[in-house]
Amino acid sequence: MMRNFVSVITRHWIGLVGAVIALVALVLMLALVAIQMTGFRGGAYLGIVTYMLLPMLFAVGLVLIPIGVWRKRKIDAAAAAHHETVAPGLPIIDLNDERTRGFVLATVLVGLLSMVLLAGATYKGVHEMESVAFCGTVCHTVMEPEHTAFLRSSHSKLTCADCHIGAGADWFVKSKISGSWQMVSVALNLYPTPIPSPVHSLRPARDTCEQCHWPTRHVGDTLKVKTKFADDEANSMTKTVMMMKVGGQQGSKSSGIHWHVDRGVQIRYLTDENRQEIYDVEMTGVDGKVRTFKTEAKPQGKVDWRAMDCVDCHNRPSHTFKPAAVEIDNALEDGRIDKTLPFIKREGMRVVNGTYASKEEAQAGIAREVEGFYKTKYPELSTSKAAEIAAAGAALGQIYAWNVFPKMKVTWGTHKSNLGHEDGPGCLRCHDKKHVAADGEKIGGGCKTCHILLAEDEKDPEILKTLRP
Repeated sequence: MMRNFVSVITRHWIGLVGAVIALVALVLMLALVAIQMTGFRGGAYLGIVTYMLLPMLFAVGLVLIPIGVWRKRKIDAAAAAHHETVAPGLPIIDLNDERTRGFVLATVLVGLLSMVLLAGATYKGVHEMESVAFCGTVCHTVMEPEHTAFLRSSHSKLTCADCHIGAGADWFVKSKISGSWQMVSVALNLYPTPIPSPVHSLRPARDTCEQCHWPTRHVGDTLKVKTKFADDEANSMTKTVMMMKVGGQQGSKSSGIHWHVDRGVQIRYLTDENRQEIYDVEMTGVDGKVRTFKTEAKPQGKVDWRAMDCVDCHNRPSHTFKPAAVEIDNALEDGRIDKTLPFIKREGMRVVNGTYASKEEAQAGIAREVEGFYKTKYPELSTSKAAEIAAAGAALGQIYAWNVFPKMKVTWGTHKSNLGHEDGPGCLRCHDKKHVAADGEKIGGGCKTCHILLAEDEKDPEILKTLRP
């Protein structure tokens, strides 16, 4: 029975090719599935080979088989109608012939070697496609701002696919379908500048972020110290100390900022496309009661309801663009910029906010501007601290290159962070005391809801002496 079936489907070369393609694809697909079942994780892009490419090849092979059978029957019917002898559909291979036997053996060996090489090349190709370099520099050149910020982030050891796609083939397929238009827009220069944010097709955080982070973990209170430098001659340094109420779940109750992700609480909100203007907030509590908090603001443009998750506050966890003042303060604090240089904070702010055509032009221009300032205003210092001035110019140029991308129209403040409320409205999108329920209750907006201020813009906070004797 099986021999007759194999004979029928392989009598014509089209059916034979289809059978070979289907068999090879099936064997490889089953092998990859078996390997993954043992716990092997080849990355998100391995799904395209296992669950897309190989099944497509298998389907192509299955389609070719009946075409070959139909084609062979048509040839046989035509020959019978004309009382002709039906020519064999396949070449006759006589394995008793030494030359033929050697040829067949060589063909089999070459075929096996080719399969091994092809499998290795396929795996290497999959590995390269899921690399950060591929996403950030090879194909998606328009992603230079995001790629640059990513390399500085705490997630820089992950791949783009880990967060943008996650595990499983279904979201991989969705991402590549949406990515097809992105590829066309890049090729035809149709992409928007800057790349809009947020990403509306991003997978829910529970399928990606929570593979590493567990939001119900009780963090409690954490100390946060912010260092600032003034724009006076001495670059006067002050510190603000806050106790952040991160909170989390403790027993059956949640507290603090992470109360928002309590498993028993569901929050939805009506917002604009940028998610910076929040009109209505709907909260379903642990008791199942639904409450809606509304504002007097009227929705403008396209609005949509969204279920709140991690990225509504942590909206730029891997692609953070910091304000210029924060970047310069950090550089002054960690020594990349010498804080004894007079007016370096003020001049740094001036030069990084200049207009430049490219980051190369900016880095050269910023270094020149800084050097020129000290030569004019502090000629003696420009000689005695030439190395420090050059290092400051280089650091300021790097700060600009990290955050401003003229070609993509990304400048200071283009992409705001929703953590806190200094870079943008952030928490105050909801916690503004303007969202009111039907019974008059408002969403809280007091400072102590999220943090306790222990010291504000003090030169030498007493609390730090107590905590760090």
